[in-house]
Amino acid sequence: MGYRIVVAGATGNVGREVLAILAEREFPADEIAVLASARSQGDEVDFGDTGRKLKIQNIEHFDPAGWDMAIFAIGSDATKVHAPRFAAAGCTVIDNSSLYRMDPDVPLIVPEVNPEAIDGYKARNIIANPNCSTAQMVVALKPIHDAATITRVVVATYQSVSGAGKAGMDELFEQSRNIFVGDSAEPKKFTKQIAFNVIPHIDSFLDDGSTKEEWKMVVETKKILGPKVKVVATCVRVPVFVGHSEAITVEMERELSAADAQKILREAPGVMLVDKREDGGYVTPVECVGDYATFVSRVREDSTVENGLALWCVSDNLRKGAALNAVQIAELLGRRHLKKAG
Repeated sequence: MGYRIVVAGATGNVGREVLAILAEREFPADEIAVLASARSQGDEVDFGDTGRKLKIQNIEHFDPAGWDMAIFAIGSDATKVHAPRFAAAGCTVIDNSSLYRMDPDVPLIVPEVNPEAIDGYKARNIIANPNCSTAQMVVALKPIHDAATITRVVVATYQSVSGAGKAGMDELFEQSRNIFVGDSAEPKKFTKQIAFNVIPHIDSFLDDGSTKEEWKMVVETKKILGPKVKVVATCVRVPVFVGHSEAITVEMERELSAADAQKILREAPGVMLVDKREDGGYVTPVECVGDYATFVSRVREDSTVENGLALWCVSDNLRKGAALNAVQIAELLGRRHLKKAG
């Protein structure tokens, strides 16, 4: 017997990726319902590359009773309306929005990092998926943290436009084309031109001068790795379609050489170490697209602090940063609690 699973937001970038990954990983589903807003009702979406089509239902009218779990990729406003309704009906919600991430009664899960935290899901019957940049960073940092106890993280992100949805991807494409032919490249989705440019601004500004995206990385990392880890982040939007990159520097309680860190990372779950000290011996966003792994390169010692390391981290933000992590949470929930399959 398998699971009855719902994918809400099935017409968006993340929702489609969720369906592709459920198919790729042969998730043990007896039944899949795909939901979206009323304007998409009756449309069909592909169930990955299986050739199977699924018909969109209106989330407003969907009855979640009798369904095991629902992966939400519908944004915070719609989640606020529907997640409590689904959870109360006994359908566990795995939420991709930021709405519940810092709720103390909602586990914030990266399965390779803190799987045991999922045991608290029954308090609200909701599980939160972290920010895309946080997810890949903690996958890379957890094995180092276990070995030498990280005390401080300094990270600069280079985030692709797909993090801003289809509108962000369209804007990069259209601006790039317009610049080549001499047309206007006025920004609509972003605050400044994104084509052939970088923008040190993601989400809204806070009173202390940081952005909400930077704040998310700070507080989510603390919730996942531990409250004593200090984090400072600078989040930058770059003209890349898919794949987030991060330049990370860490300080640790104990010494850990670059060579030892490489050995640890080579064996770490979810991590792919590609670190040859030669031309091209590292991973860039173009190579990570469509892959499950979080790639780590450029591991080296930071001589400016007593126990420091620097590294480069790249991942497909639509996969590990969103859809893949959500499906992995669903798999973990099934293995650890629901136990309907296998």
